[in-house]
Amino acid sequence: MEEGTGSTGPSKASANTADGVPASTEVLVIGAGPGGYVAAIRAAQLGLEVTLVEKDAYGGTCLNDGCIPSKALIHGADVAHEATTAEHLGISAEISIDVDRLTDWKDSVVDQLTGGVESLCRAAGVTLVDGHAAFVDDHRARISTDDGEATLSFEYAIVATGSRPIEIPGFEPDGEYLLDSSDALELSTRPDELVVIGAGYIGMELSTAFAKLGTDVTAVEMFDDVLPMYDDDISRVVREQAVEYGVEFRFGERAADWEPADDGVLVTTEDEDGATAQLAADAALVVAGREPATDTANLEALGIELDEDGFVPTDAQGRTVRDHVFAIGDIAGEPMLAHKASYEGEIAAAAIAGQPAALDHEVMPAAVFTDPEVATAGLTRDEAADAGYDPVVGRMPLQANGRALTVEATDGFVRVVADAATERVLGAQIVAPNASELIGEIALALEVSADLSTLAGTVHTHPTLSEAIMEAAADARDEAIHTR
Repeated sequence: MEEGTGSTGPSKASANTADGVPASTEVLVIGAGPGGYVAAIRAAQLGLEVTLVEKDAYGGTCLNDGCIPSKALIHGADVAHEATTAEHLGISAEISIDVDRLTDWKDSVVDQLTGGVESLCRAAGVTLVDGHAAFVDDHRARISTDDGEATLSFEYAIVATGSRPIEIPGFEPDGEYLLDSSDALELSTRPDELVVIGAGYIGMELSTAFAKLGTDVTAVEMFDDVLPMYDDDISRVVREQAVEYGVEFRFGERAADWEPADDGVLVTTEDEDGATAQLAADAALVVAGREPATDTANLEALGIELDEDGFVPTDAQGRTVRDHVFAIGDIAGEPMLAHKASYEGEIAAAAIAGQPAALDHEVMPAAVFTDPEVATAGLTRDEAADAGYDPVVGRMPLQANGRALTVEATDGFVRVVADAATERVLGAQIVAPNASELIGEIALALEVSADLSTLAGTVHTHPTLSEAIMEAAADARDEAIHTR
C-alpha cells in the first residue's frame, strides 16, 4: 500500500509490536462511547470485520462519567430528599447519608453496564483493542497500547471520539479545589458548601442533586436565567423549584478568579459593570459545557478540516470529505446527545454495508434531568413560524392533571406545537416528572407525521402524566376537557 492519501485499501502486511492489534480490518471504529460501540456492533451484525479501539473505558463519557453515574446520583438524592420532606403526608424520618456508599453503588451500576458493552461487542464478533488510535494516512492508523505500538490498516473508519468539558481559563479542574463533573461524581464525602459555575443542563442537574443531599449550593451564571437554551417559561419552572431546594443563584456574573482559603476555595465573581463579589465554599464545580474532542485521532492526516464551530462536517450518512471515513456523535455537531451518537453510529454502519440509510435530526428528542425534568422534540412555536408554518399551540398545565397532584409535582406543563393548516404535529416541550420518558410519544408522533387528532384521540391510561399530552393536543384543537 502506498504511504500517501492515494492509497486504495488496507494492507495485509503491517508489522505490529503490540499484542491484540490485528494487521488489518474492514472497519476501524475509534472510540467506544454510545456512538462508537453501537456502530461497531451494527457493522459486525451486517457482516463486516470490525476493530474497535478505546483508550479509556468502554461506554465512553456518557456511561462512565456522565449520563449514567449522574442519574444514579440524582436517584440517591431524590430518595434522601423524599425521605425527609414528607411530614405533611404523615411520614417522618431521620436519615444519614453516606456519600461514599452512594458512590460505590453508582460505580456498581456503571461497572455492570460497561461490562455489558464489552460482552455485547465480543458476542457480535468485534475485535476490541485497549489503546489510542491516530490516523497515519488514508488507510492506516497507528495504535498505541500498553504493550507498544502497531499499525492497523483499514478499509473504512468511523471516528467517534466524543467530547470533553470546556475549561474556563484560570479554572482548570484539579480534582480538589476545582472540580469538573467527573470529579463531582467521585466524591467520597458531601461538601457542606459548593459553588457551581454554570447553570446549563449539567450545572442544574448537579446543583439540584447536591442541594437535595444537604449541600449549600450557589450557582453562578453569566446569563439571566438557568438553562439559557430553553424558553423562559421552561427555565422559570426549573429555577423556582431549585430555589425551593435551597440553591442560590447569582445571574449576570462570571467567575473571574479564585484562591485556596480555609480548606476550601474563595471564588471571585464579576458582573457586567465590573462589580465583584466573593463566594467561599469547600470546592467549586466548573461546568461550562462541552467541546468536541476532534484533536485526538490526527484527522489532519486525512485532510479533514473542522467547520467554523469546531465540528467535523459530514453528509446525511455521516461521511466526511473522505468518502471512506465517517464521523459520528459529539464531534459531528449539535446536539451533543448520547442517543444521537448511537443513531448516527447505526446509520454509518449501514452506509458502509451498502444499505440505504440517512440521518434525520428533526426528530431528535432531548432531556434535562432536573427536577422537574425537561424534554423536547421537534420545533418550538417560534421555530415553526421561522420555518414557514402557521403554528397552533396547545398547552396542558400539570395543576389540572390528577397524577401530577398525587405525586406533588404540579409545577410544569406539556406544550404541543402543530401546523394550523394540516394539524400535523411539529414538536412539543414538556416540563414534568419523567418528561424524559413522556417525550417518546411525541418523538413517535413526529416520526410517523401524526396529527393532533391522533394524539388527542388516543386513549391514555388514567391517572397518568401522559394524559397531559392528550389534553395539550386537544387544547390545540379547542377541544380540551380539563383545561381552558
